[in-house]
Amino acid sequence: MNLTSVSVENSKYHRAFIPPKTDEPLPSPPSPNRPDSPLKPLGQPNAQRSIIDKALQRLTDQGLCGQAYVKQYLGDLQRRNCRPSTIRNNFQSIALFLHFLKKRGAKNLETITREEFSAFIECQQDRGLKPRSVSTRLRALSAFFHYLIEREVMHPDVLKRRMRIKIPDSLPRAIDPEDVKALLAVIETTRDRAMILVLLRTGMRIGELLHTTVADLNLTEKRIEIVEAQKNRVGRVVYMSDDALRALSNWLTCRNPHHHAVFYGHRGRPLCYEAARARFARYLEKAGLSHKGYTLHCLRHTFASELLNAGMRLECLQQLLGHSSIEMTRRYARLTDNTRKEEYFRAMAIIERGEINGHYRCDYQLP
Repeated sequence: MNLTSVSVENSKYHRAFIPPKTDEPLPSPPSPNRPDSPLKPLGQPNAQRSIIDKALQRLTDQGLCGQAYVKQYLGDLQRRNCRPSTIRNNFQSIALFLHFLKKRGAKNLETITREEFSAFIECQQDRGLKPRSVSTRLRALSAFFHYLIEREVMHPDVLKRRMRIKIPDSLPRAIDPEDVKALLAVIETTRDRAMILVLLRTGMRIGELLHTTVADLNLTEKRIEIVEAQKNRVGRVVYMSDDALRALSNWLTCRNPHHHAVFYGHRGRPLCYEAARARFARYLEKAGLSHKGYTLHCLRHTFASELLNAGMRLECLQQLLGHSSIEMTRRYARLTDNTRKEEYFRAMAIIERGEINGHYRCDYQLP
């Protein structure tokens, strides 16, 4: 990948731009003791603060540069009410970049150039990471650099021209109908059958289902309320088919009623994604499907594909899936467009019968 490098030393802005000293901190964030401050008190236990504290300790232990800037940037993410997972993932990308700088002998963030930024992205590609993973790290670093540029810590030439990673627009991976039958046939555990059928019939993301509580269920109306979606944080309602409702009802009759989550693991805690993924992989192996590369998210793709095949409108499916854009839902239309399929085979039947009107001309010279 060819990325244009812009050196600070050769920039026309170099003389006018004077970065602050390394020991000169950024403006302090709002005090948690002020009544108008959106930042929670530091002593109050919460997932965001715990992640930030661990991240900063990691930077200290590994002797990476820019700790003061990273601390204030993560605090800014917390004040903006970003998810703990968002803070964690952003920090992972920043920490990787700081490790990269340490290996190159860089001692601070103030003198970073676009060349070093480009070299890091190329390094991630050389490691064999998927384009989507590289793009995610690129976005996280760009956001961090924007934060520093706005505070005149980093030179604006670093982000003068936007870097982009071309991400393949692949088709969603749905499970074949025969494979769905084979999978369901080997699931004997009441809890696991309910979990997989609910995923298959509602299109919920696995994270959304694992955070579902008993209070979110409405068995009378065959619906589940997702108070806050995993990705876009927009609530929605999904509905259950009869087979999913039966499986879920069977699980509710034998589960411990004192536990908060519908699907729980050890000591009543919500079942973690790794445990759910391991159970799903075990059933795939038992059904002889482990070689096909199906994942838990394929159940969501299967849900969308089957509904489109059954004639559901894209706009309705968009609401059920919780997509913020209709273009995201339209990917499934490329996979399951029955109209296109019927027109193809109808036209091909005419071709095979030799009933095409007219004839072909083989003129090798332009008229």
